[in-house]
Amino acid sequence: MNSIHPKAQIGKNVTVGPFSFIDDDVVIGDGTHIGPNVTIYSGSRIGKDCKIFPGAVIGAIPQDLKFAGEYTTVEIGDRVTVRECVTVNRGTVYSNTTKVGNDTLLMAYVHVAHDCIIGEKCVLANTTNLAGHVEVGDSVIFGGMAAAHQFVKIGKHAFIAGGTLLRKDVPPYVIAAKSPTFYSGVNSVGLKRYGFSNDDIHHIQDVYRYLYNNGMNTTQAIEKIKQEVEDSKFKIEILGFVVGSERGIIRGIQ
Repeated sequence: MNSIHPKAQIGKNVTVGPFSFIDDDVVIGDGTHIGPNVTIYSGSRIGKDCKIFPGAVIGAIPQDLKFAGEYTTVEIGDRVTVRECVTVNRGTVYSNTTKVGNDTLLMAYVHVAHDCIIGEKCVLANTTNLAGHVEVGDSVIFGGMAAAHQFVKIGKHAFIAGGTLLRKDVPPYVIAAKSPTFYSGVNSVGLKRYGFSNDDIHHIQDVYRYLYNNGMNTTQAIEKIKQEVEDSKFKIEILGFVVGSERGIIRGIQ
């Protein structure tokens, strides 16, 4: 009914539905459920208590013409849910792996390309597509049919509205929406759900007022933030992200 390579390392209390294929050099943690018609290729590392639904393909070779057959992996954390027809490709020589963090939900038809890094407790809604080398921080939510250009970085606790096409980096704690994509405010509702205090949220909003609402360019805004905004871990984190952005950050509403 299914095909499981004898050298695959299958943990305790793992269930595998009919017509599923599990290749050599696969590790599956305890308590994970593999549904019917699932394909898991060599190099896949799947954690404990995951749920993988029909039609999912994990560990297929990268859709990258530069890929030359090098040994690479996919690493999926614990308690990850992979819904119907999701595809998660192996890494390339660039980073050697593709990673999906603990407690993340990949809804139906999501595509995670080679060398992507997805943090913990993320939600990628139906048909979200990540090109190669995309980095997603913890607790990021994508609305349906969102897409990210290769090498884009998304800071933690960001919210990406449905249908959004990301060509630039998205700083932490913000909402990215509209077309072309703009900063649409701080993700205050999401932050409250994660237990952020009103003072924390207001402080984050203060930082972004300089970046997006004061008519300054990014360089000018950074200097003002350094001089005028009270020091905090949020200020340090946001400035570090902005200064380190290689693609540049999303723009404010014009």
